[in-house]
Amino acid sequence: MAGSSYPVTPLSAERLNKGGTTGSYPVPSAGGGFFVYEFTQGVVAMRQTLAVLVENRAGVLARVAGLFRRRGFNIESLAVGPTEDPAVSRMTIVIEGDDRTVQQVVNQLDKLIEVLHVEAIKQEDTVSRELALIKVQAEASNRAAIIQIVDVFRANVIDVGKETLVIEVSGEEDKINALLELLQDYGIREVVRTGKIALNRGARCICTVNEEGDEEEWQGFSTTGTPI
Repeated sequence: MAGSSYPVTPLSAERLNKGGTTGSYPVPSAGGGFFVYEFTQGVVAMRQTLAVLVENRAGVLARVAGLFRRRGFNIESLAVGPTEDPAVSRMTIVIEGDDRTVQQVVNQLDKLIEVLHVEAIKQEDTVSRELALIKVQAEASNRAAIIQIVDVFRANVIDVGKETLVIEVSGEEDKINALLELLQDYGIREVVRTGKIALNRGARCICTVNEEGDEEEWQGFSTTGTPI
């Protein structure tokens, strides 16, 4: 396989109506070579990604999470950490809903004093990744087969025990889900996932001020939640 391409067959109207997504991954066989592993997944509802800049201080995460709870918005994943400015943290929040739902979330987040900026980012304009750590049962008889699968997915074995392996994998959600599905046959003991993180492609950045020190507005939603 060239690069990090994991081919997935295009969705047809028929498959969408039946609520299924099909795809395939090459998987090493016990006798050498590869066989094509085909999988089917249910079609998930539309997911939207928000980039939120907040003050880096205690209690801010609880306030943001509390807003989602009170308003009945469902968080699919949330990743948070400090930015290039130690006083500012960045949250990457994945929610389920249409454009109207996203606008409501943006408007509500913008009312919080600790929120410096909120933006809905488009999938085609971003580079996104997720990290997962997977502890899998690994006996002497099947350890080599598990390591072969790990190599195909360009993942890493970061801990080896007498009966387990800990695997580190990063990439798109579909890639991680496919690896998890394959490893289920061997026995997954634990899984930890970071949730999605994303950055805009090219020179465009999400920040609180521009180079002149003035408040910045970005393509998508402005700091006031107004569509641009």
